[in-house]
Amino acid sequence: MAGHAAGRRGGRPLGSAATVPAVLVCLAAPAFFVARMPWAGVALLAAGLVAAALVERSARRGAGVAASGPSLVRDLSLIAVGLVIVSAIDLKAELDDLAMLRFTLALGGAVVVPYTVSRWAYRDRAIGFPWRGGHRWRPWQWAWLGGVLVLGWLILPFYFITSGVYQNWPVVDTPDLIARLFVGVGAVGIWDELFFICTVFVLLRRHFADAAAGVLQAIVFVSFLWELGYQAWGPVLTIPFALLQALIFVRTRSLGYVVTVHLLFDAVVFAVLVHAHNPGLLGWLFLVPAP
Repeated sequence: MAGHAAGRRGGRPLGSAATVPAVLVCLAAPAFFVARMPWAGVALLAAGLVAAALVERSARRGAGVAASGPSLVRDLSLIAVGLVIVSAIDLKAELDDLAMLRFTLALGGAVVVPYTVSRWAYRDRAIGFPWRGGHRWRPWQWAWLGGVLVLGWLILPFYFITSGVYQNWPVVDTPDLIARLFVGVGAVGIWDELFFICTVFVLLRRHFADAAAGVLQAIVFVSFLWELGYQAWGPVLTIPFALLQALIFVRTRSLGYVVTVHLLFDAVVFAVLVHAHNPGLLGWLFLVPAP
């Protein structure tokens, strides 16, 4: 535990005794969303929280450990609550009224409940949503927005169509369904940043260096996207995306910017799905023909 204390005094550590409970909690995500084994997810969350309590207890007994630092148990419990709420629903992409209501309540609850507990029960304001970041967008930020569109245009049609994962989304062949897909893709994209970055990543980086916190949140982010439909070789795309979004948030401190990046990427996702389900409609836009 002395190593953990030294790491804390010298800045947020890349790894420490707290790594084990944090990894256990984050591994609950693939148990819930990839393996589809809720019992394993709950067991991992319980083990992670117990381990966190033991780490904190040991730290309190160690010499020179500050008692006023953020609580690992509390922060991991907020992540655990969010994961349990999301895991309560089937994440299969559907566009009927009931499915959209189900997504709204579960995903909304996964953000609102941890935020509420943090602010009014724990009274530590660990979770926040800094929209502007305190400065205007820099030239590299504007350039990256264009880069996101170009990369999405080049990569996403090839991924969705050649792997066949576009079939994980419902057929959208009417104006109503296309409009519902547009709303659904955008809403989930915004939620991704509210939960994975402004909740999971922010809570983890209270205890770990940014690189370690980014990797841990990527485990959760990519697992959710897997069940949502980004399967086959999708993690080759979603892992770098999750890590980049965390890095960009650290650099900009702007929820507004990471949401903009995500929505631009999702705009291409939306267009590709419409293209894949409607051969001939957007064939002029993409290099990969619809199946």
